[in-house]
Amino acid sequence: MPIAMEEPSKQRLIPLEPVQTEILVVNSRFITDLEYAGSVEEARAHLARVRGHHPTATHNVSAFIIGHGNSIITHCSDDGEPSGTAGRPALAVLQGSGLGNVSVVVTRYFGGTLLGTGGLVRAYGDAVREVLKKVKLATLLATTTLMFITPYRLYDQVLRLIEAHNGQVLDTAFLEEITMTVRFKDEEVEAFSGQLSNLSAGQVMPIMVEQNPETVFPLS
Repeated sequence: MPIAMEEPSKQRLIPLEPVQTEILVVNSRFITDLEYAGSVEEARAHLARVRGHHPTATHNVSAFIIGHGNSIITHCSDDGEPSGTAGRPALAVLQGSGLGNVSVVVTRYFGGTLLGTGGLVRAYGDAVREVLKKVKLATLLATTTLMFITPYRLYDQVLRLIEAHNGQVLDTAFLEEITMTVRFKDEEVEAFSGQLSNLSAGQVMPIMVEQNPETVFPLS
């Protein structure tokens, strides 16, 4: 019988890969590093790495968001800039992006001219806006991996069915019959399982081998 699944969750956006950008504001360099952080510890490790890369920088301002929706942890630090002029605007821009599990560090090399409170707020906000323009997005989706055995005569039809339901073939073993391991988004599993059963007149029945609530899917 088809495998019943829970309702699909809302999209959870994350950065697919690390990104770095740089802007110049009145001779001060603002270098922004953004990357995925799945925990507070990973965000702190990100900050430590950036500090290690820029030991002579004037400031390393940090902000992060861990989690999505109503279950998040946020943090920001001015790292010596006047209170509220650096970490808070960086975090505000990050929150407006819709990203979760994300860490950003803005490294400043002082250029000799004081920017003032408003200038600092704009500079740190603009630094994060600039890096967000370059971010490649991915989403965390709940997935289920199925395994099933199909006769050779149905193989081509099964492949088309997998494609129609956006499945990812993880393994195929060509023996007396064909054993396939395929990963699907949770919302596709019930329909795929039912159509596979119909296609094979009930002879091919998938079994669930794994469920992952946080599989990374790149977005085009």
